[in-house]
Amino acid sequence: MPGFIVQASLAVVNCYICSLYWFDKMKLFWSLGLLCFFCVLPVKADTDWVSVTLDNDLLLNSDGGYTNGLFLSLYDTGNHEEKPQPSWLLKPLMWTVSGLQHHDAINIFTLGQTMITPQDITIKNPPEDEVPYSGLLFFNNSYLLIGDKYVDKISTSVGFVGPLSMAEISQKTIHKLVSSDQPEGWDTQIKNELVFQFSRGRAQRLWVADNSQWDFVGTNEISLGTISSGLNTGGMLRYGTQLQSSYGTALMDSARITNPSVIGVGWNFYLGMNLEYIFNQIFADGNTFRDSRSIDYEHLRLGVTVGFSYTRQRYSLTFAISDLDVIDSELRDLTQFGRLTLAYKL
Repeated sequence: MPGFIVQASLAVVNCYICSLYWFDKMKLFWSLGLLCFFCVLPVKADTDWVSVTLDNDLLLNSDGGYTNGLFLSLYDTGNHEEKPQPSWLLKPLMWTVSGLQHHDAINIFTLGQTMITPQDITIKNPPEDEVPYSGLLFFNNSYLLIGDKYVDKISTSVGFVGPLSMAEISQKTIHKLVSSDQPEGWDTQIKNELVFQFSRGRAQRLWVADNSQWDFVGTNEISLGTISSGLNTGGMLRYGTQLQSSYGTALMDSARITNPSVIGVGWNFYLGMNLEYIFNQIFADGNTFRDSRSIDYEHLRLGVTVGFSYTRQRYSLTFAISDLDVIDSELRDLTQFGRLTLAYKL
């Protein structure tokens, strides 16, 4: 069953992408082939949840900046006898959690694509002071370790930016299907680059109401890589049911390259805030080792997320509206988007 689920999921993604890009020379096979190499090798454990997440600024009546993200995620939540084991992609981070007391774990594997464009996509040569065209095709492995009073997270992402991300053809195909304006400026996108990111975080329930229907979850995280590097601290106020079993997913809420689906039981409304200092982010800084378009931006940012999660038996729904930076008006279009996640228990 595990092998069938993994292969079937990858086959669906491969068929979808191939149907869009069969004509786009050999770059599809290089980029997707390498990502599948990273994806198939780590996924050895039993998968008991699968989810699809759509990020899109059209949910906020916009079509620029962080314009779209699509993610397919597989979850291994383990069983009472044995918790899932981390993949080799997480080995460089295991020393940060060794010796800590955890009684359970969740392993999450995500294959995703994101794209970012300037506000006016009809201009072939956008102003250089606007966010450059860029896409990211990536594989992420996030591992949540659950203790009695806190949840730890380690995460590794690897992927491609530039034409190898295939974001240009994705956006043009989608816009053609929905009869929207065709993006004209992809010739100015940042160049091809193999990128990565390592992350380490912790979530802790700092306050729980007497009736257990309210709680406040504090989070801290550090990330390092060519995708982005930074320090993040935040909190999430939640109201709902079964909050004890889902508070660790607050660690997944502030990033675009992971999937913040709530799996388990219950429902909750939540309001989250994150204060983050960004050392580098490739979508604004441009290529790491080559000249490309880039913009200046405030490295300190304050993000806000409002959302709702509902899980019943084998189904889970999460909807959220996020602004990852309410401070810097220059990056407003890059940081505002809506997010919808549908998950199913196998």
